[in-house]
Amino acid sequence: MIDLKQITKSFGSLQVLKGIDLHIDKGEVVSIVGPSGAGKTTLLQIIGTLDRPDSGSVCVDSVDITTLSAKSLSDFRNRHLGFVFQFHQLLPEFTALENIMIPAYIGGVSTRQAKERAQELLQFMGLTDRATHKPAQLSGGEKQRVAVARALINNPAVILADEPSGSLDTRNKQELHQLFFDLRNRYGQTFVIVTHDEQLATLTDRTIHMRDGLLETPALSPSVPEEPTLSSSVPEDTTLSPSVPENPAP
Repeated sequence: MIDLKQITKSFGSLQVLKGIDLHIDKGEVVSIVGPSGAGKTTLLQIIGTLDRPDSGSVCVDSVDITTLSAKSLSDFRNRHLGFVFQFHQLLPEFTALENIMIPAYIGGVSTRQAKERAQELLQFMGLTDRATHKPAQLSGGEKQRVAVARALINNPAVILADEPSGSLDTRNKQELHQLFFDLRNRYGQTFVIVTHDEQLATLTDRTIHMRDGLLETPALSPSVPEEPTLSSSVPEDTTLSPSVPENPAP
């Protein structure tokens, strides 16, 4: 699903990434940990097409994204990638439902299809009764679940999360961590999570340790275990039909 070869990145005279080789399989939940300044967020931004490496190749979902134009990168990002940030980044003037629909609008999906898909995601997240609430009316855990739903709206192959539970209390952290595994186990999505949360890191299929712009662990990934890392808390009769096309026209 993700294949990085000899990735380097510098900002001025500071070399942040010093030759990263990394392979992540489809359906893996991988955490990236390390001290501040190790290059974790820079690496995540390069995988997410938000920044370009100085050298090396980045293949995501069988596409070499280092060869794409700016417009093609934008289209690829919208269709194939979902983002979850430490602070939910919801737009305060829009409701939960509207915030979730925004990436679908950007992808050219009709209002009807986007609304149906967003309502399904809200139901999956247990937030149906919060659809018309604006972010200021939601709890921290609810805001982050809305942010996860927004990341899922276009059925992306990869979810990239940067300190997703950093602003949550213990209970909401546990619920968010469980949600990641529920999504992987049910829909086979790949998760790459930058975190300082040791509990989350120990639960993931693999933990990548970074220091001074280099990986401290092998780049080759093991097979994803057949048994889920965490037991799924999603009811068996819960379904989430993809109302939005996987590749909507931009």
